[in-house]
Amino acid sequence: MPSFLYCSECNNLLYPREDRSNPDVTKRDLMFACRNCDYQEKADNQCVYRNEIVHAPAEQTLLVQDLSTDPTLPRTRMRCAVCGHEEAVFFQAQGSSAEMKMTLYYICCNRACGHRWFS
Repeated sequence: MPSFLYCSECNNLLYPREDRSNPDVTKRDLMFACRNCDYQEKADNQCVYRNEIVHAPAEQTLLVQDLSTDPTLPRTRMRCAVCGHEEAVFFQAQGSSAEMKMTLYYICCNRACGHRWFS
């Protein structure tokens, strides 16, 4: 099981890095290096684990109702189809695939409603 390593000088996370000082590519070492200071150490194991999380499109549309109170989001006069409230916040989100179009999400500003829709 992989674990995190921390810098012994500044306590920041150490990141895997290839030691490129050896010109022979087959004999290069795996190092863990700090991005904040010059500290680095040789890795005990030459294996690097990479965990990529891919979200399904249905998971991307789950929004928090509190977004309607976010003062940094732009607002528009748009009638909610559920409660008839005249104001909504909106933001853009793009899917993970290149062929997916940019989607505009709306959230009703009526805190009792919180209806979400997109166009």
